[in-house]
Amino acid sequence: MLLAIDIGNSNVTLGVYRENELLFVARIATDRNKTGDQYAVELYNLFHIYNLSAKDITGTIISSVVPVVGNAFQKAVKTISGKTPMMVGPGVKTGLNIKIDNAAQLGADLVAGAVAAIDRYALPCIILDLGTANTISVVNEKGDFLGGVISAGIGISLDALTGRTAQLPQIGIETPAHVIGTNTIDCMKSGLVFGTAAMIDGLIDRIEEELGQEASLVATGGLAPEIIKNCKHEIDLCDNLLLYGLKLIYEKNITK
Repeated sequence: MLLAIDIGNSNVTLGVYRENELLFVARIATDRNKTGDQYAVELYNLFHIYNLSAKDITGTIISSVVPVVGNAFQKAVKTISGKTPMMVGPGVKTGLNIKIDNAAQLGADLVAGAVAAIDRYALPCIILDLGTANTISVVNEKGDFLGGVISAGIGISLDALTGRTAQLPQIGIETPAHVIGTNTIDCMKSGLVFGTAAMIDGLIDRIEEELGQEASLVATGGLAPEIIKNCKHEIDLCDNLLLYGLKLIYEKNITK
């Protein structure tokens, strides 16, 4: 079994593959204060819940944008499986031709998403990862990673909005009935949800204009389902895009 782990700023997403079958996907909160032993307990319990044995793990691959948590998971995986995980980073073969100014700056999560998109979608492709931050990655028709866009995610925007104003409350992130809100909460929901959707539509238009052609559109991330249903572009939702990308990267690096 292959254990694929994507460590984001808010959540850690884990998936277990048996060959091409995804046996389960689980999400736990990213906690910078937890030790490797604490994460080992959580991993062990997850395998128990799904009636699997951690000792059957034959390999693990990790992408992380939170180094301290990545280090903790390295120890956790070694504790429960006895094997050292592969970390996406320098020295790991991805097959991705990265065209940005400094390839070392590209996040491991964006690498995994691009690798998966190239395998699954027609090129060029625009990849939207909507989580703590909104990240947009652009791959051209040759499979080159050209760069992208980063903006504050809805959660960050909501925290800033409520933290910097005296009378605006914390709210749930969901689509309101109308764009024109008739109360404070619906006005906030409209700005966050419809505003983000409109921004994404506008950025897609501008990116395709720069590319000179239309692109395949795919979205992933915890907030993607709520946002893309309000976009005017047809965007495919792929919840496990990054896990699939990690699987592909692992397979490129193992000795057969």
